[in-house]
Formats: sequence, C-alpha cells, structure tokens
Amino acid sequence: MNILVTLDSSYLRPLRVMLKSLFLNNPGEHFEIFLMHSSIKDEELNDLKQFISKHGSRLNVIRIDDNYFKDAPVLRHYTKEMYYRLLACKFLPSEMNRILYLDPDILVINPIKELYNLEMDGYVYAAAYHDLISIKEINKLRLRPYEIDAYYNSGVLLMNLELLRQVVDEKVIFDFVKNNRTKLILPDQDIINVLYAKKIKTLDEKLFNYDARLYRYYKLMSDGECDMDFVINHTVILHFCGKKKPWKKNYSGRFHALYKHYEKLAFS
Repeated sequence: MNILVTLDSSYLRPLRVMLKSLFLNNPGEHFEIFLMHSSIKDEELNDLKQFISKHGSRLNVIRIDDNYFKDAPVLRHYTKEMYYRLLACKFLPSEMNRILYLDPDILVINPIKELYNLEMDGYVYAAAYHDLISIKEINKLRLRPYEIDAYYNSGVLLMNLELLRQVVDEKVIFDFVKNNRTKLILPDQDIINVLYAKKIKTLDEKLFNYDARLYRYYKLMSDGECDMDFVINHTVILHFCGKKKPWKKNYSGRFHALYKHYEKLAFS
C-alpha cells in the first residue's frame, strides 16, 4: 500500500507516532511511504528511514523545489508543505495509480485495507466531511461565489492518481490561490473543496476521519451507538483536528491517553 505524507521537520515526531500506529494495527502489510518535503535534513530522513525499515516498510523521499507555492499563503500551524498534496500526481511515479494521503496528526487504530482498496471509478479523491451544520454553512458563505455542497476534510485523502493526472491543472491552482488569498483560512482544504468537491467520493467520517474533538456529538447523533467501544473496534482513522494537538503539554482531549500510548511505543 502506498502512503503519502507532506511536511517539514516540525512534524517529524507526530509523523513517527502516526506511522507506529499504522504499522502496529496492520500486521503483515508492507507500506511504501512517500514523503514530500523541501527542507528536512538528511540525518532526520535517515533516522526516519531506519524506523520505517525496522517495521518492514520503505521510505521514498521526494524533495520538492523550494520555489513551488513560494507565494501561497501560510497561516498559523499550516506550512507550505501542505500544498504539495495538491500536485502529488505530478511528482509521484507515473505508473502508480493510487495513494492514501494521511496528515501526521492521526492515529490509525484499525486495519486500513478496506479504505485503501475502495472503488474509485470517476472520483479523483475519497474523503470525509464533518457533518456539522455550522461547519457546512460557514464554509458555504466564506467561499462564495463558489458553490460547495459539503466541506471535505483534506487530512485523509485516497487519491485516484490516474484521474488526477487528467484533471489537475497547475495554473488553475496557482491562479485560485493568487485571486483568493484573503479568504483562504484552510488553504489546501479550501482549494480541494472549491476545485474538486464534485469529484470526491464521500467516506464515513466515524470510520475513516473521526474528529477526536467530537466524541459527544458522534455518540449523541448515533443514539449512543458510537461510543468508546465502537471507536476502538471500528474506527480506522482517529484525527486530532484543530489547533490543539495531543503531543503538546496543554492538551486534555478525551483520546489523549491513547495518543500517549502510541507516542511511547514510537520512541521506546
């Protein structure tokens, strides 16, 4: 299975935690990890390569020219590397037909094969949107005059590379960023939703992009079915969305102890 990550050195530690959870909960699977970056040091890459190799998988490093997206907006905890996923089909091997992009602020707590092998005919991405009315309506208003039915989260993206090579136009992306700098709050996510939302296959967020902040909401909306037992036994991807991250000392979310468990395993 092919896994894509795009980041800088500041996210190498959470990346290692994410990968540890992926390896532990997918025993016997071989992963080709593709890392796109523009500034990570060789010694850091070598350390990561050894860690991945120790788990029976392989690291493939793709260094992106630092000039790409040099004028794109970078906001808060979002780095320039987030844009690389938008042009992933340009830099990945031409014979590759699919890859699963994962943010580093994720835990993979169940097998991922069902998601990876999802039928993708006619869709450029498979992704989940968080089904809160406030999120949908605010983003519809914010991104006017562009029309969106749902606002997909870009932290988990199954990519149909064959179709993306036909659809993605680098100039269209650059022009959109240039013309909408003031309204881009979640830049890469905004771009994906405006340009490609009608070609995105919807995933069940409770299974494949569970927002760790929304435990009470999920439980309430499922009449109690989506409780902690459900998450541990069925949720594949647990996503620590938002500014507050579980590797920081001031974090106090419901799944903090679970994250700390995998963090300890990743660095023991």
